[in-house]
Amino acid sequence: MRSYELCDNCDTDAMQDENPRGPGRAGGAVAILLAAAAWGSTGTAAHFAPAGATGASVGAARIVVGGALLLGLAVSTGRSRQAVRGLIGGRPAVRAALVLAAAAVGGYQVCFFTAVRMTGVAIGAVVAIGSAPVFTGVLARLAGGPPPGRRWMLATAAAVAGCTVLVTGGQAAGADPAGVGLALAAGLCYAVYAVAAARLISAGSPETAVMGLLFGGAAILLAPILATSSPGWVLTSRGIAITGYLGVVTTVAAYLLYGRGLRTVPAPVAVTLGLAEPVVAAMLGFVVLGERLTATAIAGLLLVGLAVAALAGGRRQIQPSG
Repeated sequence: MRSYELCDNCDTDAMQDENPRGPGRAGGAVAILLAAAAWGSTGTAAHFAPAGATGASVGAARIVVGGALLLGLAVSTGRSRQAVRGLIGGRPAVRAALVLAAAAVGGYQVCFFTAVRMTGVAIGAVVAIGSAPVFTGVLARLAGGPPPGRRWMLATAAAVAGCTVLVTGGQAAGADPAGVGLALAAGLCYAVYAVAAARLISAGSPETAVMGLLFGGAAILLAPILATSSPGWVLTSRGIAITGYLGVVTTVAAYLLYGRGLRTVPAPVAVTLGLAEPVVAAMLGFVVLGERLTATAIAGLLLVGLAVAALAGGRRQIQPSG
């Protein structure tokens, strides 16, 4: 499997895949957008968790269930078991990337679910996912990736502007400074594991093995948090339904789709496409939960939506690097 990087000498306003298998590229973008739509429902689903379920315990329960299922899938066949052994027994840098990314997966859950509890689903999701492309672009470049292209920079700038408009005008919509800070921390964690997963998958590792190890490791890290946070709510009928939905739909299905997309879509572009998540989250918060969206907040959401549409609908050259 070849890794992909942006072409240094091409028109960055065009997005023409030099690999003749164009549908694979388009399919990768669709897979990421479907994953983002599933993620967009996490905050709304968590809102219906039983009384006593804290943001940290909801995030931990999601990953304990989803991580266990992903790890089970990763060792379910001989080929995937071989890939898992190869990753675990690989170079020290690979093992370090796995540990760091697993810790980032766990950190994202705690920060994100606490943030949406503090500042609302719409604002929490928009700030967390809206900041992630910036962090991802910086980290990908520091990790030796090519400079981001012009279309990505413009789309990301528009998304950041949308988030800024939303937050600065969000007091009436329930913005909380501490919650916004936690949402930014979640965005950084997202960027860390997105870059790590993209590098491993684009180098040829199956997405099932990579996601299984990342989320299985995160499940181990978060299990003590779940055990010490009054986990009795998980065993209620509503708790089982919420945890099952978060674990199966927004974790297993969504991250397998995301991993498939990372095979053909560079990490910075993938994370910017993931900005479809806060748009979905905001709409669900408005329609399902009755959260208030002021005119300023709506303007911010429109900026984010336009940024995603510009990137997903544009054309940008990529070429295989190895």
